[in-house]
Amino acid sequence: MTDLPAATEVIPATKRGPILPYDLVVLGYDQRFLRRKRLVTVHDEGFLVDLPETVNIVEGDCFRLTDGRLIEVISADENLLAVTGDLPRLAWHIGNRHTPCQIEAGRLLIREDHVLEAMVRQLGATVTKVREPFTPEGGAYGHGRTMGHDHGPHGFGQTHGAHGHGDVVGDPA
Repeated sequence: MTDLPAATEVIPATKRGPILPYDLVVLGYDQRFLRRKRLVTVHDEGFLVDLPETVNIVEGDCFRLTDGRLIEVISADENLLAVTGDLPRLAWHIGNRHTPCQIEAGRLLIREDHVLEAMVRQLGATVTKVREPFTPEGGAYGHGRTMGHDHGPHGFGQTHGAHGHGDVVGDPA
């Protein structure tokens, strides 16, 4: 395995322009949330991602190596459940469990999980096992990918401890 220079910057897919990538790296949903990690390209070349902060990477984004070359990110296929039925009701129940969910016009995609599968079936959903890339919605407070209460900034002047996420500082809503 050849080691490439480190990647210290992410170029969003929307800002890459006509530059072709040097190589590709295939990453699952969890792997696309990172700050510092060693990755291996599809052509078996290793490189270190060393970013200033943790970021959410989406398909088409590129890691810029210190020598200027780009490594494009491709979303890996994952084991998912395609959920159809009364989508607003099903989405509410899935969201109420803080479960990542990819929302599409005719279906919801969630990670394969037997407990959630049983729950949505009980709510009248049709569930089909699929294997495809997973790009769930980001949360309102996470501005991309949400983090639990112990991991990210809260906004609204809140700190750890009892608090709400209302519109007013100190609002318990």
